[in-house]
Amino acid sequence: MLFSESAIPVVDILLGGRASSVLMARAFPNSRFVGFDYHAPSIERARKAAEGAGVGANTRFEVATAKTYPGAYDLVAFFDCLHDMGDPTGAATHVHGSLKPDGTWMIVEPFAHDHLAANLNPVGRVYHAASTFLCTPASVSQEVGLGLGAQAGEARLRKVVTGGGFKRFRRAAETPFNMVLEARP
Repeated sequence: MLFSESAIPVVDILLGGRASSVLMARAFPNSRFVGFDYHAPSIERARKAAEGAGVGANTRFEVATAKTYPGAYDLVAFFDCLHDMGDPTGAATHVHGSLKPDGTWMIVEPFAHDHLAANLNPVGRVYHAASTFLCTPASVSQEVGLGLGAQAGEARLRKVVTGGGFKRFRRAAETPFNMVLEARP
């Protein structure tokens, strides 16, 4: 059965109230989407966006962190947020516990090579600058404070994800700007 024909539960960890839940709910109207963010005003913006886009029937938004959201899901999605978390391994552990046995964790992160020299290109330089001023300080200000930053690279992300209990990890796709990673129990 195609994903678009299925009625699966999906969680989207928002971290900023982005439109990812709304976009997925439009594309897959038979599935049920729930978005979580620790920031209540972002949740309010997401609710309004879902209603405005006509997907309020298959989406809901609640306040919770990546380590405390409730439920069991077939798909957990993190869009450009794992590297900003103070305790990404703790989040990975929680995701592992919230996935159904055949579930998938989709992680979209900024594209980065594992070694600094390979990231010294126009995109890598922008990501390093943004990471220095936004991503890393956000992470180190939180519990654990790992400070992955936007240029973590696949090897460091793999270590975080497998540290959370995942046995299968792969790069499913990439662009010059993002890596799409798949983790399975």
